[in-house]
Amino acid sequence: MVKHTGRPAYLQIADDLRAQIRGGSLAPGTPLPSTARLAEKYDASLSVVKMAVSLLRNEGLVIGQQGKGVFVRDPAEAASAAPAGGDLASEVAELRSAVQELSARLAKVEQQLATSTSPAGRRGSR
Repeated sequence: MVKHTGRPAYLQIADDLRAQIRGGSLAPGTPLPSTARLAEKYDASLSVVKMAVSLLRNEGLVIGQQGKGVFVRDPAEAASAAPAGGDLASEVAELRSAVQELSARLAKVEQQLATSTSPAGRRGSR
């Protein structure tokens, strides 16, 4: 059950499932209970449970198989699937750079549109 501690419910659920995985009560290859069962167990909404499972998926602890469910990964596979700290930092830096570049390009396009749709810009195009 999720406690009212101020910590988001999805993080509490992810923490509990992570502890079960690391503690061995959810062994590699074991399917996680369905989203509906987890929602019932933790007295949480389906979307909150999905967020928790998604977090574990991003950490490489579980893997989803379309139409079959979500399964606990083997620790060796999970370690190789999780991004290394340095790789993640460089990826974030690349994303920030791309966002800055796109923001600058968007500003130019907006400026061009504003100029071309102004009354002075329309008169010159006739």
